[in-house]
Amino acid sequence: MKTGAFRVTTLNGVAAAALGLDQLPSQQWATVLDVQRPEDAEDRELALRLTEIGFVPGETVRIVASGVPGREPLAVRLGHTTFALRRHEAALIRVVPGAAKHG
Repeated sequence: MKTGAFRVTTLNGVAAAALGLDQLPSQQWATVLDVQRPEDAEDRELALRLTEIGFVPGETVRIVASGVPGREPLAVRLGHTTFALRRHEAALIRVVPGAAKHG
């Protein structure tokens, strides 16, 4: 599985480069495009859990902090909640930098 790869896509008719949430610079808002559906059964369950907790298309997110060493875990703000995600988990979430609304 490729993670962090850029892909040009459209969101509300605007072309933008999609990337894995793990590649998003800290403090930059982004809009969730989708959660990848990996072939591995364990990662499929992880993708389902990420969707169930709110990482769905259109939601705004940002990385508010990262741990040291290795920048893990990532503290990710989604709505009014902050989640700690491993880089592997964040890589499954595809985002488009920038957000129409946040707060």
